[in-house]
Amino acid sequence: MAKDINKSRFDHATKIKLEIFRESFKEWLPVFIHTPYVNKRYIYDFFAGSGMDSEKNFGSPLILLDEAKGENLMYCSKSDGKKIVFAFNEKIKKKSKELERNVSQFIGNCLQNCQREKCVYDHHFGNYDFKDVFNRPNVLEIMNNKKYSKFVLLDQYGFKEVDSDIFARLINFPKTDFIFFISSSFINRFQNHESIKKYIETEKIDFKKSEPKHCHKLVSQYFKNTIPKNKEYYLHQFSIKKGTNYYGLIFGTSHSLGMEKFLKVCWSQDKMAGEANFDINDDFKLGTLFYEEQFSNKIQKYREELYIKILNKEIVSNIQGLKFALKYGIQTKNYLEIILDLIQKDKIQITKGKINKKISSIHRLKDNDIYEFCIKE
Repeated sequence: MAKDINKSRFDHATKIKLEIFRESFKEWLPVFIHTPYVNKRYIYDFFAGSGMDSEKNFGSPLILLDEAKGENLMYCSKSDGKKIVFAFNEKIKKKSKELERNVSQFIGNCLQNCQREKCVYDHHFGNYDFKDVFNRPNVLEIMNNKKYSKFVLLDQYGFKEVDSDIFARLINFPKTDFIFFISSSFINRFQNHESIKKYIETEKIDFKKSEPKHCHKLVSQYFKNTIPKNKEYYLHQFSIKKGTNYYGLIFGTSHSLGMEKFLKVCWSQDKMAGEANFDINDDFKLGTLFYEEQFSNKIQKYREELYIKILNKEIVSNIQGLKFALKYGIQTKNYLEIILDLIQKDKIQITKGKINKKISSIHRLKDNDIYEFCIKE
């Protein structure tokens, strides 16, 4: 049986995971509170646990509610008339009962502060096996509804619940952003075991050619490779080292704004690569004495690949360059810095339009901010 992390104090690795959950939801919620294009907003936590650890530190359910409350209850006050529903599922009955008590206590304390008789959010609890609840007709109806936005947490134990089939369905649900946890070291260690291959086609992952610290990145790439070539979809991973093992998160969204926001969270955790709680790309190989924050192996590799794609005319506009940055796991501000540097060094030239040096986000660009470029002859 998997270790019950709620029975002890959350360790450092778990706290990093929960912090990324928190910051990702903090970025997601205001966008979907203010958007006029959705009727309802659903937040699903399918592996909710009991809601806190042995020292009352918040687990994912209470973190979500705490962020939905917002500073000085600002989100609550702006949510009147906007349907927001929290759905918490915990398979273990005892933990599910603890979760209900912890959530009820949290909401009770919250109502005392906001002086309302009833919470503006709806809350539902489930005590089901994940795949049973995921396949329920009412859940599938919500997931497939284009007028509903969904934020989905899948903090599974191990790896077997979110398999290739579940992943394929997640990336096809409209207006759905998700994060799932996966034990990549375990998949690497037992890659030839039938109990692993039942869920993950490990023969499609070449673990042998990489260091163990890259195993989660390889697992993420495995899922990326299952996305249809003609589908515009964004996936990014964050690797977490715990002792000698490597675990991690995988985030998926069909919207470039969703990826912009998730990368912002990841780069705030890892200023060199935006993808790990350790030196995954050997930026500190020469030791911290030679550390320079402005240099990053990942950004340098993106710069080189971007230049090659411009040379081959695969990328000819800022929209294409920005989307390539997102798929590479690079913040869009880095793309702008690189393009401006290439222009200054007389490597490329603008062939159409004009650069707005103050805008790096795709979603702030207006028609007259779109430009085209090529290698300078």
